[in-house]
Amino acid sequence: MTTIAPFDIADYLDNDEVITEYLNAALEDPDPAMFLVALGNVARARGMTRLANDSGLGRESLYKALSPGAKPRYDTIHRIVRALGVHLHANFAH
Repeated sequence: MTTIAPFDIADYLDNDEVITEYLNAALEDPDPAMFLVALGNVARARGMTRLANDSGLGRESLYKALSPGAKPRYDTIHRIVRALGVHLHANFAH
């Protein structure tokens, strides 16, 4: 019998270019929850312990903030994004 491992996008978020494209695609989705899902996947790919240390947030707080249905504060998202080394930019759509 052949077993298939479950797909985990975090396994493929292995470089800055891929992560950038992934987060940009999530930001373009009309559902704002998609960005939090994507951010959570990037966080897992980079390592939650490392992210907790770099952001100053506890691991439990990270998991809670990035869990489905969460409504994290802007400050929390900002700390996570900065700790990941991600820079968000605003541009006018033409």
